[in-house]
Amino acid sequence: MPEVFFNGPAGRLEGRFHPAKQRGAPIAVVLHPHPQFGGTMNNQIVYNTYYNFADRGFSVLRFNFRGVGRSQGAFDHGQGELSDAASALDWAQSISPEARACWIAGVSFGSWIGMQLLMRRPEIEGFISIAPPANRFDFSFLAPCPSSGLFVHGDKDRVAPLKEVLALIEKLKTQKGIVIEHAVIPEANHFFEDCIDDLQAVVGAYLDKRLGMPRHAPPPIRKERARPVPPKDITDDE
Repeated sequence: MPEVFFNGPAGRLEGRFHPAKQRGAPIAVVLHPHPQFGGTMNNQIVYNTYYNFADRGFSVLRFNFRGVGRSQGAFDHGQGELSDAASALDWAQSISPEARACWIAGVSFGSWIGMQLLMRRPEIEGFISIAPPANRFDFSFLAPCPSSGLFVHGDKDRVAPLKEVLALIEKLKTQKGIVIEHAVIPEANHFFEDCIDDLQAVVGAYLDKRLGMPRHAPPPIRKERARPVPPKDITDDE
């Protein structure tokens, strides 16, 4: 798993990049949760979503926003982090100039940043928005939403209550030519503790559907909790 550094508006940004084996493979960028509440590119959800894309032939990048890990700069309340995400996509496109498509995925704060990037970059054709905090950040800029995608939320999320997200999704579903899908993970909180497997099964099934290559039969969403996952961040073994 190659460690990479690339230039951002506030200095060098640290990331991990998985290059696709196939020429012209699509690109995905995965954005982590809020930097001031422990969010990093090694967050469990980010890490597993990253490999969900990689397993499906994407060239995929995850990185630390400014001021996180070995990324230079300081937290900028979203504006600078959006510029970081744009720089990340620019870098990924420079590495894979023949990529046939681009996707963006984000977790919590990262989903807010990712959806803003989606509005600014017409080449992004799909998105995965995990636990979007519609009660804490303004998503009204999604008018209209330019691409189809998936929202995933836990029904026990107290940080970003499901009610607020549903109001956002219902608004987006009225747009012609755009298909917005929504999955609710039973018993999952904002951090998907003990529900990482269920979350990734839903994300993987959606990607398979959009790619037209249903290689994995999605398991049913379980009512009981999945096997425990350590609460700490994951780091690469490679």
